[in-house]
Amino acid sequence: MNLDRMAVRCLGSVALGFVVAAAACGGGSEGKTSGDSTSQTGGGGASSSATGGAGSTGGAGSTGGAGGGTPSGTPNPMLSLPPANGTLDYQLGGAYPPPTGVTVVSRDRLESPAAGIYNICYVNGFQIQPGDESWWLDNHPTLVLRDQNGNPIIDQDWDEMLLDVGSPDKRDAIAAIVGDWIAGCGSDGFDAVEIDNLDSYSRSQGLLIQDDAVAFMTLLSARAHAEGLAIAQKNSTELLPRKAELGTDFAVAEECNRYDECQDYVDVYGDLVFVIEYRTQDFDKGCSGFPNLSIVLRDLDLVTPGDGGYVYDAC
Repeated sequence: MNLDRMAVRCLGSVALGFVVAAAACGGGSEGKTSGDSTSQTGGGGASSSATGGAGSTGGAGSTGGAGGGTPSGTPNPMLSLPPANGTLDYQLGGAYPPPTGVTVVSRDRLESPAAGIYNICYVNGFQIQPGDESWWLDNHPTLVLRDQNGNPIIDQDWDEMLLDVGSPDKRDAIAAIVGDWIAGCGSDGFDAVEIDNLDSYSRSQGLLIQDDAVAFMTLLSARAHAEGLAIAQKNSTELLPRKAELGTDFAVAEECNRYDECQDYVDVYGDLVFVIEYRTQDFDKGCSGFPNLSIVLRDLDLVTPGDGGYVYDAC
C-alpha cells in the first residue's frame, strides 16, 4: 500500500507446541495503522511509555457468540467473537467512556478495557514503536531488520523500525516478546487482539515476503487462541486468500469503502468485518452499501472527545 495504518504494543513468552524464551518489553504504544497494498490510514494516537504491561482492572463482558478459527481453520468453541454489526468505537488515540450504544471498542494495549462491552486490544506486532528503538537495539539487535550496510529498515511514513520476521528462529524469538503482550491483553480483560503492520514486508526493501508475514501471524494467532482471545486480520487485502493460514477470526479494515475493498473482506469474513473510515463520503457510502457491517467514522488522529478535532459517528 501507499500509506499505513495504526500500530501499537509490547509482547513476550509463548508456548506453541515448542517453548520460546520469555522477554520483558520496553516502551509502550501509540496509535498507528498499518495498511495494505491499496489503502491508507488514519493518524497516530497517543503514545505511552512503559517497561511492562500497564495494569488494567475493568474486565469487559464479552458479547460475541462462540466461535473463532485456529490457524488450521478449525472452529474453536472457547473463543468469543465480536458481535456482528455491533456499534464500534475506535479509541487508539486515548481511552474515554464509549458513546451510548457502543458494543465494541478497540483500545491501545496499555489502556484498560471498557466495562460491559466487547474489547479489542490493539498491538503493533511487526514494527517498533518510536521511542522503543533503544530497547530493541540494546536487548535484541538481531531481531531488527537491517539493510546490507547494517542499518535498520525504517517505515518512513511512521518512522518505525521493522522487525525481522524473515527466518523461523527470528519469528520464534519475536513471537516470544509479542506473545507476552497478547497474554497481557487477556489478563487485563480484553476479548480479542488486532495485530498491526501485517504488511510490513511491503516496506522491507524486498528483504521480507508475504510468506514471512503469514508464518509470523500464524504464531501470534496460536498464542492469542491459547490465551482465549480472538484475533483480527488488520487490513492487508492481499492476504485475505490466506485466512486459514493466518488463523484469524474477524477483520478490522480501515478505509475499505474508500478503496472499494469491503466486499473483499465480506467474502472471507462475512459480517465479522469492523470498518473505520476517515472521510464522511466514505462513511456514508459504507453505511448504505454494507448495512450489515460495523462502520465507524473517526478523525485521522483518533483524538478524544475533549479535543476540537474529535469526530465520531457509527452505523
